[in-house]
Amino acid sequence: MNPAFSITLLLTGLQVAGGQKVTSLTACLEDQSLRLDCRHENATTLPMQFEFSLTRDAKKHVLLGNVGIPEHTYRSRTNLTNRNTLKVLYLSGFSSRDEGLYTCELHLPGQPTVFSHRNISVLRDKLVKCRGVGLLAQDASWLLLLLLSLPLLQAMDFVSL
Repeated sequence: MNPAFSITLLLTGLQVAGGQKVTSLTACLEDQSLRLDCRHENATTLPMQFEFSLTRDAKKHVLLGNVGIPEHTYRSRTNLTNRNTLKVLYLSGFSSRDEGLYTCELHLPGQPTVFSHRNISVLRDKLVKCRGVGLLAQDASWLLLLLLSLPLLQAMDFVSL
């Protein structure tokens, strides 16, 4: 193999490896739906390959993603909100039958192996309710803008602390 090609291939792999990584996976209950927030880094221009799954009774069930094929029983119950560094999976009609180990996985493009993942154990009676400030929490730029504008609003007597 050509050494220049090998180095290019290695550098491309390092770019992907360094730029796509699951940083957190959280779960909460929103109405009667399970909400899974999968936060990740995305510093590359390569397409993101991902998969949400549930492991219950030592069996993996694919819920949603663009890697594996989602199981028929979950297709009508799942919904995805996708942002640059956040994927939010909603599983409607969440019940005790849906309890188990949930996983958010990132895959390297064209590779079947998992590159980065996070797991969370979900039990219905232990789930917290989702907070109502989802937009601010999901998009940190709004929060940063608000914090940076406070001194200006104080100077113009719009806000007094």
